[in-house]
Amino acid sequence: MSPVQRSVREICDRYVDDYAVADPVAATMLGIAGHDAELTDYSPVGHAARAALAKQALAEIADVEPLDADERVAKAVFTERVGLDVEIHNAGLPLAALNVAVGPVQDLRMAFDLMPTETPEHWADIEARMRQVPAALAGIRASLLAAADAGRVSALRQVSKVADQCETWAGLGPTPGFFTALAGSTAAARAAEEAFAEFAGFLRAELAPLAPTKDAVGEDAYRLWSRYFVGADVDLREAYDWGWQEFGRIEAQMRAVAERIKPGATVAEAADELDTDPRYQVSGRGEFAKRLQAIADNALTSLRGKHFDIPDRLMAFESRIAPSGGIVGVYYTAPSEDFSRPGRMWWSLPPDKHEFVTWREVSIVYHEAVPGHHLQIATAINQAGTLTKYQRLMTFVSGHGEGWALYAERLMEELGYLSDDGDLLGMLSGQLFRAARVIVDIGMHLELEIPVGVGFHEGERWTPELGLEFLLTRTVTEDAVARAEIDRYLGWPGQAPSYKLGERLWLAARDDARSRQGDAFDLKAFHRRALEMGGMGLDTLREQLESAG
Repeated sequence: MSPVQRSVREICDRYVDDYAVADPVAATMLGIAGHDAELTDYSPVGHAARAALAKQALAEIADVEPLDADERVAKAVFTERVGLDVEIHNAGLPLAALNVAVGPVQDLRMAFDLMPTETPEHWADIEARMRQVPAALAGIRASLLAAADAGRVSALRQVSKVADQCETWAGLGPTPGFFTALAGSTAAARAAEEAFAEFAGFLRAELAPLAPTKDAVGEDAYRLWSRYFVGADVDLREAYDWGWQEFGRIEAQMRAVAERIKPGATVAEAADELDTDPRYQVSGRGEFAKRLQAIADNALTSLRGKHFDIPDRLMAFESRIAPSGGIVGVYYTAPSEDFSRPGRMWWSLPPDKHEFVTWREVSIVYHEAVPGHHLQIATAINQAGTLTKYQRLMTFVSGHGEGWALYAERLMEELGYLSDDGDLLGMLSGQLFRAARVIVDIGMHLELEIPVGVGFHEGERWTPELGLEFLLTRTVTEDAVARAEIDRYLGWPGQAPSYKLGERLWLAARDDARSRQGDAFDLKAFHRRALEMGGMGLDTLREQLESAG
């Protein structure tokens, strides 16, 4: 008797369950219960096992005919995304994964941020997981050495910066070790911190001598990563040229706003004026988090019902200060599958920073909270009736998600939430920064020539030094943030441009829908349809929105 053929939904859901077993850290980050006492096998054996799961699921789903329209979308999403995972594995890239922004090292540490701490059972899970940190780091070490044997080692900049992070988490810097701060000076906490200290030593003594000093990854590797982050084949040189055009457009708009803030002032002078305005000043990290929480709460309540359908379970949202040691910036973590853990916005701040200004941050809250990441990701998680578990929990595509979040910032201006010129300049400075990412990220990794007429080192080819100079002189960016951003771009090729490239497609998709529907176009309905489809690559999104009419 032949086996019973599973449906698209069954294959997708089973893949998530199997993947959670094979990657407990990912399970915690995705909000899948039952794996918090375990850590992921990051050794070559573990990577091979996860790749085998993906290949098997791809083979199964290729032979299945979708039962309905929802399954047709689910199959398209799964095939494109998991297919890219396999392609990246076959290129040997996961074994070599090491950068300052995201990867096994950071995931291993960040998983503890998302673990509940309310009961003795929760603390038992934390203790059990801490005891496994040395073995998990040993697995990462084995993979990095295997990749090095094959000639794949991250650039020296990334190796050194990750070593810095590990030393911070180990308590070798000015702040206490992460695990001691979390759980006290237990044997497991000390062992975890010692393992991070030893891993930092391995990076400096064994991997760094093998690491290339050149940061640029070249066009072939960049093109693969761009497809992964955007979900589309991007014409990189057209995108680079468009980035310059978009940068110039936003610069002109910023100059007009700066003139309103302080007549005759440059953008930098207007920014200095805002930095000294008491309306935007906040003292203390706790008060800073409270101010941001209030902005998010107001957006949730005022947008609900009028501009977006926001179910009750999405109304829980938290603003938090991230533990020290990571790259400076802001990030979002999704709610758990059952919403017992809310969506959270994390602010990773320099350890010595205690005074803040908020005019830059208002639009960032809209980006991370509502109508940005929280509304988009939590809406998908809430669609258990129509989306597969894979679509709800594992399909975050940077171009789709970050593109939506940038679109959300611009939408809030359209809806009147950025009527204050300070807040508006903050949003525009963020948009300018994302346009700069398109230019600098593609430019540095492909070592492109800077065009004539842009007023910046015309005719020279991009280097990390020029990238930093561009961010510091042509955008309104703090020094520490600009330096961290360059490190991030160089270690995470193709991810940074996905924000602006994604926003570009979201705006085009809205214009296309308005053109097709004419007077019948309803913006709220367009948003509801787009969000309820869940995450997907941008080529797939365009196809699905066009088919929806």
